[in-house]
Amino acid sequence: MAEARPIIVIKKKGGHDEHHGGAWKVAYADFVTAMMSLFIVLWLMNSSKQIQQAVAGYFKDPAGTSNLTGTSLRGSGQEMTVSKDNMSKLKDNLQTAIHEIENLNKLKSQIEMTVTTEGLRIELLESAKGTFFDSGSPELNDSGRETLIALAKELGAVPYRLSIEGHTDSKPLARHGGDYGNWELSVDRANNARRLMQENGLRADQVTQVRGYADQQLRKRDAPEDPSNRRISLIVQYVSKNPDNSVSDDK
Repeated sequence: MAEARPIIVIKKKGGHDEHHGGAWKVAYADFVTAMMSLFIVLWLMNSSKQIQQAVAGYFKDPAGTSNLTGTSLRGSGQEMTVSKDNMSKLKDNLQTAIHEIENLNKLKSQIEMTVTTEGLRIELLESAKGTFFDSGSPELNDSGRETLIALAKELGAVPYRLSIEGHTDSKPLARHGGDYGNWELSVDRANNARRLMQENGLRADQVTQVRGYADQQLRKRDAPEDPSNRRISLIVQYVSKNPDNSVSDDK
């Protein structure tokens, strides 16, 4: 009779993970989250004031429609409607900024701001001697440059789009043998204003239109040659979106 074989029982002891489970993963995730938060805080501490205001504005109002310092980066094609109250607040902020600059405060009578159905209209009105442009010239003078740079720095920090208009009076302008008149002057002044403001604060996509009207939209129709008909108009629009741009080419 064959000899019976012994029965062998193999018992496996639990490994190291059996005692600790996945607790280490939770602790590691908490550590990574804490480190990321630390890096964000350090980045913000070394960022510009504009970025700090934008981040703060986002957490106060993620939609970015009720705070002027909210983020200016919006999804492609996304429309943002703003209120007349916001435009009134922007008007007050701009007027305060201008009054705080000594050289510009004396020009406050030549700078008009009005909340209209289009948005906030900012008018830079010429005087008989030329306030922002020398007479007949498309080039900004010192006062014009300082004013537009100040406005660009303020407007570049808000999420609104702009259009820029150039206007002249009805006095005929004859230059270059009659080939350069009020139409050319109004367009060139508006485009020079656009170029300077984009070099000093406005975002590259913030200007949606540059338009020249010559003397077709007189401010004082009963006095077509009044100096105040010569003006640059900045329109801060109620709706910020991605319309087709209509900007004249640089010359």
